[in-house]
Amino acid sequence: MTDARAVLAGLRRGETPSDEALAWFAAGLADGRVSDAQAGAFAMAVCLRGLGDAGRVALTRAMRDSGSVLSWALDAPVLDKHSTGGVGDCVSLVLAPLLAAAGVYVPMISGRGLGHTGGTLDKMEAIPGLRVTLDEAALRRVVSEAGCAIVAASPEIAPADRRLYAVRDVTGTVESLDLICASILSKKLAAGLDGLVLDVKLGSGAFMKSEDEALALARALVETASAAGCPTTALLTDMSQPLAPCLGNALEVVASLDVLTGRARGPLRDLSVALGAELMSSATGEDGAAARLEGLLDSGAAAESFGRMVYAQGGPLSFVEQGARFLPEAPVIREVPAPEAGRVEAWDGEALGLAALRLGAGRQVESDRVDPAVGLSDVAPLGTALAKGQPVARVHAARMEQAIAAERAVLAALTLGDAEVPDLVRERVA
Repeated sequence: MTDARAVLAGLRRGETPSDEALAWFAAGLADGRVSDAQAGAFAMAVCLRGLGDAGRVALTRAMRDSGSVLSWALDAPVLDKHSTGGVGDCVSLVLAPLLAAAGVYVPMISGRGLGHTGGTLDKMEAIPGLRVTLDEAALRRVVSEAGCAIVAASPEIAPADRRLYAVRDVTGTVESLDLICASILSKKLAAGLDGLVLDVKLGSGAFMKSEDEALALARALVETASAAGCPTTALLTDMSQPLAPCLGNALEVVASLDVLTGRARGPLRDLSVALGAELMSSATGEDGAAARLEGLLDSGAAAESFGRMVYAQGGPLSFVEQGARFLPEAPVIREVPAPEAGRVEAWDGEALGLAALRLGAGRQVESDRVDPAVGLSDVAPLGTALAKGQPVARVHAARMEQAIAAERAVLAALTLGDAEVPDLVRERVA
């Protein structure tokens, strides 16, 4: 008979637990049979010893199956994407309704801000009245009516991951490749997907700073998800500057609306289309998907899908048409002038993210309240030529002293020079 001590003893000896043992351990995490001490020992053992490819797949499946696994009886594929996190990354707010406008269904289970990166759920909650916590019946209703939903994982979705993630956070085992894969994919696969695309970011604003690290993670995620039964591909994408020209929850909602309504061009639109086309091509075999998705943005069809989703999740009916009326504005808006003439060579993306976090756009401890109005906007893209005194960004703050501190942080994150702008999509992994 399997028990936690037997699993841990085997890991200590360098043995990979059997599929049955990992299934028992995941179920024990979910129902409390595994103690916090045993969960911490498991996380540390996996971090130090590793599980290997087969063990990683088995753990992912076990954590997926520790709770409810959705199934769908719809007339089109059920698809989704996951990003490993970056600054100014509001692709989810564009991509989910864009894919819905293209005729597929997107039950997007998302998360909150982590470290210097913003959280999709925090951005959605900048919209007055909108609910991200839905039970299964409500999720099915929203997806059926709007074609997409952006929601938090319910307590029934991958409960083993919720327990193990909290333990990893306090035991220094967050960086384990096996545990990262199992954590990300258990929640996504529990949504009952027919296809998944991964946006694995690298650069100063990402968790993975080097291409080698990002490529290793992308390959592990793709191999694990595919082996667990979900066709998956990944794009390695650049995060050496904010994806949208802003950081902050309401500000990123505005940036998303600008793309959805065809008003804005730039990296946010380009990457949303690239990820959508990759997903449509790999999951449905559609050729020319990028051109069709571009047309859905230009025609306003994607914006209509976003409006239906917002309303179905409790937000204002006329949000797309009157977004500025509903979103909060910070009382202090302050320009950050360039200290000298030059071209934007580099941004320290992590430093920008931390500046937005200290303004109140994210959480420094779990109990912090997020201020949806604050952040940075009009961040000058890489390669922009600036005159001395020309704004490199604007700070949106609750108080003047916060704005002044953020201005200093923005200038410290800026490098003027003449480097080339990196490609947005670096590599495809399948």
